[in-house]
Amino acid sequence: MTASHHDPERGEERPVFDRTDQAARAGGVGWVLTVAVILVAAAAGLFYLGKDQSERYVFVLLAVLATVGTFCLFALASGILRIGVRESGNAIIRAIADNAADAIVVTEPGGRVIYANSAYLDLTGTSDANDVRPIERAFIGNPDVSEAIYRLLNAAREGKRLQEEVRVGGAAGEIGRWLRLRVRPLGGEGRHARDTVWSVADISRERERHENVFQELQHAVDYLDHAPAGFFSVDASGAVVYLNATLAGWLDYDLASVGSGGLTIDDIVAGDGAALLTSRAAGPGEVKTDRIDLDLKTRTGKPVPVRLVHKVAYGADGEPGASRTLVLLHSRDESGASTQRDVDVRFMRFFHNTPMAIATVDKTGRVARENPRFASMFAGQLGEHRSILGVVAEANRAALEGAIRKAAEGQSDIAPVEAALAGAGERWATFFALAVEEGDGEAAIVYVLETTTQRALETRINQQQKMESVGQLAGGIAHDFNNVLSAIMMATDFLLNAHKPTDPSFQDIMQIKQNANRAAALVRQLLAFSRKQTLRPQVLDLTETLSDIGMLLKRLIGEKVTLDVQHGRDLWPVLADLSQFEQVVVNLAVNARDAMPDGGRLSLRTANVGAGDSVKYAYKGMPQADYVLLEVTDSGTGIPDTIIDKIFEPFFSTKEVGKGTGLGLSTVYGIVKQTGGFIYADSEPGRTTFRIFLPRYVPGEQPVRHLSSAEAPAIANALSAAEEAARAANADLTGHGTILLVEDEDGLRALNARGLASRGYTVLEAANGVEAVALMDEHGGGIDLVVSDVVMPEMDGPALLKELRRRDPRIKFIFVSGYAEDAFAKSVPEGKMPDFLAKPFTLKQLVAAVKQAMAS
Repeated sequence: MTASHHDPERGEERPVFDRTDQAARAGGVGWVLTVAVILVAAAAGLFYLGKDQSERYVFVLLAVLATVGTFCLFALASGILRIGVRESGNAIIRAIADNAADAIVVTEPGGRVIYANSAYLDLTGTSDANDVRPIERAFIGNPDVSEAIYRLLNAAREGKRLQEEVRVGGAAGEIGRWLRLRVRPLGGEGRHARDTVWSVADISRERERHENVFQELQHAVDYLDHAPAGFFSVDASGAVVYLNATLAGWLDYDLASVGSGGLTIDDIVAGDGAALLTSRAAGPGEVKTDRIDLDLKTRTGKPVPVRLVHKVAYGADGEPGASRTLVLLHSRDESGASTQRDVDVRFMRFFHNTPMAIATVDKTGRVARENPRFASMFAGQLGEHRSILGVVAEANRAALEGAIRKAAEGQSDIAPVEAALAGAGERWATFFALAVEEGDGEAAIVYVLETTTQRALETRINQQQKMESVGQLAGGIAHDFNNVLSAIMMATDFLLNAHKPTDPSFQDIMQIKQNANRAAALVRQLLAFSRKQTLRPQVLDLTETLSDIGMLLKRLIGEKVTLDVQHGRDLWPVLADLSQFEQVVVNLAVNARDAMPDGGRLSLRTANVGAGDSVKYAYKGMPQADYVLLEVTDSGTGIPDTIIDKIFEPFFSTKEVGKGTGLGLSTVYGIVKQTGGFIYADSEPGRTTFRIFLPRYVPGEQPVRHLSSAEAPAIANALSAAEEAARAANADLTGHGTILLVEDEDGLRALNARGLASRGYTVLEAANGVEAVALMDEHGGGIDLVVSDVVMPEMDGPALLKELRRRDPRIKFIFVSGYAEDAFAKSVPEGKMPDFLAKPFTLKQLVAAVKQAMAS
């Protein structure tokens, strides 16, 4: 049906299309007819029952009707029921919809229109109620709208909301219009819940206003782009979000690269000048404007001297927003003469491009001006008050404050201040304060030179020199001790041979021998630290090596400590001395056990570390290369920062007296270093990790030393006492032949000669190399073997070897020394290295080495 509503603006009735009332009226008539049919049916039924029987039912029916009537009267009186056609909606809401400026139409799920307001009828040009069309038919044939209508219909079928803006072309001679189409489900409850509400708004004027604003904005941007001054904007991250065409022309940049993340402040500002723009601090809500002279740079790196007017607004949280920066170009005088501006430009370039941080401060230390190097060095540390005292550690602030005060008083020759810098990490710098004529609040100029790298290098060199000095001292002491211990051990062997186990003195002699062996072990540890012990490197697979000593480690650490071994996959081979590497692991495990008296966890982890990954560890002194990593981690008490740099020093120990020699970690350090690897310690409470990096072994690049039979006596030093006793018990150590014994220590030479003679050998003694050559000439070819010390006066062992082999190339030779074999290997011709026996040694070891050399 078509209804009409009065339009007060036009003074006429505006028609609307509404079918919703028809359904309401149809529902009311249906109820009346239903009640009538029920009453007629009841009357007919009573007629057929007869008068006698129907009388009772009539009373019942009348009672029911009376009850229903009474209820209806009460409901009408209270407003529960209303007589007349039911209203389909609120009259106010209906009036708003009918007279709305936007066209509104409601359709059923099948697409039939059940309501359209007057604006929709006007929009579609509908005058007949039977000609009201839905949206898709109203705009049919318009290609500009059809795609949008299709998307809106899909949204309507899915019960979704959607909005589209389309341009509808006008008739001939008319201007087209912009329409905003919206669709949404009607919702609610009842039979209309699945209906769809469409609205159409004419937004032509709104779009016209937007286009006008856009045109005005384009004109403003065009004016700014071609202004005679440069302009740029930088966000808090340093990205250039805007650059006008004038500045882009000066710097030879393409405007297309701006705003897309392709250009940053560092790309357009020379040197460290960007720090002057990004290091400013201010309070929340504050707006700061600075005038800064610096150099911009072109795309090719050419400097462009400019003056910046840099304005930044800070948010409520104190974070800076995007800057507004005006760029004024410094230009030379047209006559070519040097002007004050040229002088300022030259000074500005010197001030900003010097590699030293410079700032001017007032009497209180507040920074008035600074160069880019200063701004980048102390970015974010000056704070809101911009005090230079805030960049140094609290312990050094008084010294810097005193230097600035002296400069403000006009004093000269102010001593530089070496100070630790505030903030994370250990950084150091030297501050030089100079007096200036006070002006603009400036009382002193401060030069800052960062010395972090220099101090780290000095510390490293000092530590290295100290370790080298201690190593040389340890090596020298070890050599002398080895001579003394050799004599003691040889003498105890003679005494043990002369006394039976039942002799009262036998146990005392055994005690002397055991203590001599302990002293020999300490000497070997000193040699390990000084990296002067004899190594027998071989190709090792750390997975197999750690598996072999797993049971030993479990016995060492005890039941309270859990051992966790994580093997890396496909480990590279390494070149190391097996027994020495096992000693490294054992020492670290024992240290970890002692750090966990109440139990804990000991973890061993291996992995390959490629050259690229080795850089990530950032350990000083370790070059980039391929390594095999062994990590030993415990859950103990940790190592304090104050002593962690000293743990590898010999005789340094935190254990109680008598519970440690202080040589465990120094031995580990020496073995790893002599192997060509690196060891570092990282510790925190509850966790300590030692990382050992061993160089990857590549076949063909490094020589592999295979053990010869002549080297067996040296290895015997590393054997356990039980193994040594077993070998000695099963070996026949007697022999015959002439031996030339060369030893500068008289007592040791006499004991060695006595021991060899007791086993059947003829011994010729010489105190040095000169005497040995004379004896060789005297006896001719009658000498079968030469046993010689290495370090001797007049003629040392290597020189004696050359001289004797010149006389007899087939002469057999054994070197004995308290130094490592490598210490004199360079003095021996390549391929002619004789057998070697390391001091201290027992009588059995000496005789075994001699017999083996004689038999070879």
